[in-house]
Amino acid sequence: MTKAERHNKILDLVKNNHVETQEDLTQLLCECGFEVTQATVSRDIKALKLVKVAATDENGARIGYKYAQGSQQGIAGELTEKFRNLLKDIIVKADYAGNLAVFKTYSGMANAAAAAIDAMHDASIVGSVAGDDTVICVLRTEDAAKEFSDLIGQTIS
Repeated sequence: MTKAERHNKILDLVKNNHVETQEDLTQLLCECGFEVTQATVSRDIKALKLVKVAATDENGARIGYKYAQGSQQGIAGELTEKFRNLLKDIIVKADYAGNLAVFKTYSGMANAAAAAIDAMHDASIVGSVAGDDTVICVLRTEDAAKEFSDLIGQTIS
């Protein structure tokens, strides 16, 4: 299986499971058919920018820590004020198709938008390509592309 498939599975596992340690993640990946070592998992955690966050039970009581997807903005979270203002000033339309988010900008502003998007360092964003007035962002999943497009669309409206 490819590295991209493994990364997608890791993101899915930490989103849907209580993963406390690299050993836990290694075991879950092996159960899913990925032959990995703890060293590989350690590199993947760094590449995906996973962070340890406080874990709570259904009553809100802290039960330790778990891995979670970390970023400066987090697609599921809020854009930082800096990025919100910048993108609001240069993006005029947001849409998505498959795992691609597409943003129309004012003429000549696509590079600035792509640079701002890349600076978010979100693990769901594989990368972006800018033309003169269009940015295409490649995301890991269609759901991530829809969520990111919707977030930018809400920001610019």
